[in-house]
Amino acid sequence: MIERTHHLHALTALLRQFPVVAILGPRQIGKTTLARQFVDRRGGRATFFDLESPEDLALLADPLLALRPLKGLVVMDEIHRRPELFASLRVLVDEPRAARRFLVLGSASPELLRQTSETLAGRIAYHELGGFVLDEVGPQEWPRLWRRGGFPRSYLARSEIESLRWRRELIRTYLERDIPSLGLRLPAPTLRRFWMMVAHYHGQIWNASELARSFGVGHTTVRRYLDVLTDTFMVRQLQSWHENIGKRQVKAPKVYIRDSGLLHALFGLGAAREIESHPKVGASWEGFALDVIVSRIAAQPEECFFWATHSGAELDLLVVRGNRRLGFELKRTTAPTVTRSMRAALQDLRLDEIVIVHAGSRSYSLDRKIRAISIHRILEDVPPLR
Repeated sequence: MIERTHHLHALTALLRQFPVVAILGPRQIGKTTLARQFVDRRGGRATFFDLESPEDLALLADPLLALRPLKGLVVMDEIHRRPELFASLRVLVDEPRAARRFLVLGSASPELLRQTSETLAGRIAYHELGGFVLDEVGPQEWPRLWRRGGFPRSYLARSEIESLRWRRELIRTYLERDIPSLGLRLPAPTLRRFWMMVAHYHGQIWNASELARSFGVGHTTVRRYLDVLTDTFMVRQLQSWHENIGKRQVKAPKVYIRDSGLLHALFGLGAAREIESHPKVGASWEGFALDVIVSRIAAQPEECFFWATHSGAELDLLVVRGNRRLGFELKRTTAPTVTRSMRAALQDLRLDEIVIVHAGSRSYSLDRKIRAISIHRILEDVPPLR
């Protein structure tokens, strides 16, 4: 078992400040395992409820009656199945001298669990749990992490065949079980076909009209489908950055399948040779490197953008934190070079630096304010943002 130390520390800090902390992330990403690790490390009294268990659901038929006597930490798994419980949690955490904290686990974003923002505003903090990252598995394991993705059971499977089989089953379960459990009435075959189309757009600028024509529906329908995949942590929408620089800039987002292993499973790719020979291999590697950088520098979604102009200048990732602006280019090559597009981004966006993340083995300076960093050396050469 890989202990997820960073997440354990984050949960400790959040529970000191907030009476309710939600661990959010896709199904099977390890939320329950993380919660049990946290309880073991924290010590003290803890009570678990699994909202998929009929017995636990029966116990919570009257939530206030069941929860009010409890002390210590109360862990509630699969909270998205009973979002009406948030109203009871608000009553309990507002009681004077409340001797309990709540750790709730769910597979939907705060935007999808609207009741939390309405009933627990100011009382709840969210912590998103993603798949394994290089800090946890080691930089030398990046090829395996890229092929299999970060879902624990996929990454830790005994073979590539077992890993691919597990991911295919996850996709089926997500479509047939998880989506209906969130109250979303979307036919599984329809959403799967749409998901496949998004996979082919992986790393590209979103074009709702084009996709709607291909899918045979209105652009508002494909927008809704995309939002469902985003709110359930399957797709990343990287928003565009635009400001007044005297150039026409792209305003639509880029879309990525968030987990590289799921992207490969959607294409039916398991072995390394299959991935390497696929037409989307470059886009797959770019999406993986994007996730590596975002997790490494601890960037929040609201700090991450891409930038592009209609004249062709582009930057794969722009991170804006306070007065700092960092640019990242993601190149599946062993010999990156400085391009006119990079120089335009450096000047027009007033960047502090551009880092080119590449697949070679060496890191070196290419020009003033432009560095080439090997993905092998990410942990050494790219410190977290402070």
